[in-house]
Amino acid sequence: MKAIVFGASGSGTTTLARSLAEEMGWPHLDSDDYYWKKTDPPYQEPYSSVERQANIRHDFEAVPNLVLSGGVIGWNAHWMTAFDLAIFLRIPPHIRMHRLRQRELERYGQRWQTDPIIRETSAEFLEWAQQYDNPDFDDKDISLHLRWLEELSCPCLRLEGDLSNEERVRLAVEKITSSSFPFSS
Repeated sequence: MKAIVFGASGSGTTTLARSLAEEMGWPHLDSDDYYWKKTDPPYQEPYSSVERQANIRHDFEAVPNLVLSGGVIGWNAHWMTAFDLAIFLRIPPHIRMHRLRQRELERYGQRWQTDPIIRETSAEFLEWAQQYDNPDFDDKDISLHLRWLEELSCPCLRLEGDLSNEERVRLAVEKITSSSFPFSS
């Protein structure tokens, strides 16, 4: 069973994927770990597409069951058929943006106020993330995610609203363990 958890930044994809992977005893992968090189500050330098694809495919294919968090939309056609279940998260924009602002402050601490590079990249990120629900935005937005859901070859569990992580895990486990999803243990 290969599951992907995706949605807008700040919707709880990584939190749910980690918790679900732990609950199921499966590995958790995060697409950001394959997209971005480890830098200080983080999220400054992406891997090349070739490196990214080779690294994630190696880890993805090494185990029979896993949970991947984040977006692989547009990485290549392989990802359209790679999953047995997609879990799409959507929460109200004001809650999501509040979470993102808090996360930026926690991630960077004092550096958020004193480092001009961090302050600038954080502001750019938050501006970009704010556009997710804007139908005229031409980047990773709600319309792109909804189109991808329609194109995926696997079933999708849509979890919308400000559900607790525990409730999301319960619903995901219920879906995975239903008779319609045989998987290797």
